[in-house]
Amino acid sequence: MQRDIKKAKEQSYDIIIIGGGFYGVMLAYEAACRGLETLLLEKDDFGKATSFNSLRIVHGGLRYLQSLDLHRFKESVGERRWFLRNFPKLTKPISCLMPLYNKGLQRNSIMWAALNLNDLLSITRNKSVSDKNSLLNGKVISKEKVIEAFPQVDTKELKGGAIWNDGAIDNSQIVLFEILKTASENGCTPLNYFEAKDIIIEDNAVKGVIALDKETNNEITFSSSLVINSTGPWSKELAKSFHKEFDNLFKYSIAWNILFDVDALSEHALAITPPKDNAKAYFLRPWKGKLFAGTIHQAWNSVEDIPIPTEESVKNFIDDLNLSIPTLNLTKDKILQIYSGLLPAKEQGSNEIAVREVIIDHSEHDGPKGLFSLSGVKLTTSRLVAEKVLTKILIGRNTKEKREIKFQQKTNEEYGVFDFDWSFDNSNLKDILKRKIENESVVHLDDLLLRRTTLGDNPKKALENAKAICELFDWDEQKIISEINKLKNYYAKRGFIIPKNLGEEIK
Repeated sequence: MQRDIKKAKEQSYDIIIIGGGFYGVMLAYEAACRGLETLLLEKDDFGKATSFNSLRIVHGGLRYLQSLDLHRFKESVGERRWFLRNFPKLTKPISCLMPLYNKGLQRNSIMWAALNLNDLLSITRNKSVSDKNSLLNGKVISKEKVIEAFPQVDTKELKGGAIWNDGAIDNSQIVLFEILKTASENGCTPLNYFEAKDIIIEDNAVKGVIALDKETNNEITFSSSLVINSTGPWSKELAKSFHKEFDNLFKYSIAWNILFDVDALSEHALAITPPKDNAKAYFLRPWKGKLFAGTIHQAWNSVEDIPIPTEESVKNFIDDLNLSIPTLNLTKDKILQIYSGLLPAKEQGSNEIAVREVIIDHSEHDGPKGLFSLSGVKLTTSRLVAEKVLTKILIGRNTKEKREIKFQQKTNEEYGVFDFDWSFDNSNLKDILKRKIENESVVHLDDLLLRRTTLGDNPKKALENAKAICELFDWDEQKIISEINKLKNYYAKRGFIIPKNLGEEIK
C-alpha cells in the first residue's frame, strides 16, 4: 500500500471518504466489499487521533443492561464477535474482575443476576470464533478468590467479586492498518497527509474534492459524485466549510487513559471505584505487562489536534487510583504515556458520551446532493455504522452485491507487533521496517514507530533507537534531527519525562 499520488489523481472514484480513523477506514472496507472504487483522504496519518487513544477494548455492552438498552447491547456483542473472528492473533478475550463491597449495584446477588443475563442475551457471542478467542461465562467468586487474583485489593468490607469476559484489541493501530490494507487491495486508494480543502459542486450536486498534499503543498482535484465526511472531531468544522454547521454532529468532550511504568496489578482487568461520594468506576487493565488505566471523560470546548488533560486532572486521577488501592503509590513520574482524544458528548459542556452515531445527508438540509457527514461514538461498532451509512447512501445506485473480504493472517512480526522491551539487534527487525517504509505509506518516523508497528509503545526504547531507525530512511542529517525532535515532543506532551541522557545528541 504505497502513497502513489500520480496513480491516485489519474482515477475517478465512486466515493471519496475524508478521514482515516476507524470510521473512515471501516467505510473504505465496506465500500471495497461492494466493489466500489474509493479514495480515502487523511490530513495526518491514518488512525493518528482519537482512534489511537482508546483503552484497547472491544466492549460487548454489559453496561447497557443497566439501562436495558438491548439494541445497543446486541450491536456491541455482534461487532465484538466480528473483531475476535477476523483478527484471531490481534484480538483476545480479557477477563474482567470487579471487587464487590455490598454497595449500590456492586452486590453479589445483583452481579450474579446481571452476569447470567449477560451470558443469556449474548448466547451467540462465540459463533464462528476460534476456541482460543471464545468468551467464557461470567461468575461471582468468593472474597478469598478475589484476594488471590488481585493481592492489592482493599479487603475492608470486601464480600466477593464479579468476573466477566470481554474483548481486548491490544494493538488497535495494527488492526486499523490491516483493515485499510485489505481495502486498498480491493479498490481503495488511501492517501495520508492529504487535507480536503473544498468540494466541487455543479447543479447543487457533488462532483469532487480539492485536496492539499501537505508534504509538497500541491493541490489536486479528485472526482466523485459521493463524498463522506468522516473526520471525527473535525466533522462539524468540515461540514460547515462545505455546507453549513450542524450542532448535533459533534459536541466536544475529552477521553483519556494513562499507561504507567508499573507492573500490571493482576492478569484480570480491574473495575475499581474510589471510596468517595459520586465516584465513577475506573478500569485498570494489564497491557504488555504494564498498568493501563482509564477511562476519564471530561467536558471540552473545541477541536484540537492533540487534546491533553490538565495537570490537575491527571493529579486527581492518580490520587483516585492511590485512594482505591492504598499500596499502589503511583506518582506522576511513573507515567509512560497519556492517551487522549476527543469523543462526541451528549451535550456541549457535558462529560457524558453521546449514545448514537449521527448521519447527515446534506441534500436533506438544502445542501449539495451526494454529500454526507458521519460522527461515530465507539471503536467497537465502527464497522456496523459504516455498513449502515453505505446502505443508506447507495439506495437506488447500481452497485455490486456485498461480498465478504477475508483478512490475511500473519505472524506478529509481519504485523509489526513486537515485545514491549524490544531490541534493535533483532535480526529480522531491520528488514521488516524497511519493507514497511517501502510498502505502507510511511512518511514520518512516528508513522513507523507508533502506527505501523508497536515499537513506539515503549517511549524509552523508541527514543534510544530513533537515530538508528532513521538511517533506514533516505534522509539527511537535518531531516533526521527534525524527525527525532518531533518524536520527543510527542512523548513529552503525553506525560513521559524524557531522561536527560536520552537522545541528548539531538539538538
